[in-house]
Amino acid sequence: MNDLETRCLKFAVNVRFMVKELPYNICNTEDSKQVVRSSGSIGANYIEANESLGVKDKLMRLKISRKESKETIYWLNILYQTNNEDQKNIEQLINEATELK
Repeated sequence: MNDLETRCLKFAVNVRFMVKELPYNICNTEDSKQVVRSSGSIGANYIEANESLGVKDKLMRLKISRKESKETIYWLNILYQTNNEDQKNIEQLINEATELK
């Protein structure tokens, strides 16, 4: 596993830890499902890109990984704006997702 693969994995794990700390309500539940999926997809698609069948396949997987980063930032921003007590942790995750993008 290369450095970026490890970083993507750590990011997805940290998103899951953050989600576990959120207050339980219908909005957090639904938004959390989205951010968990998209955060895990960043690394999954990056790994697929590294195991690609060719240049076109690699570029497509990298574009998907970037798209998933953008989606993750979107869901993290929603969680940031609706959960006052967890903002610092979410802000750090937004910064990491931005760097991964």
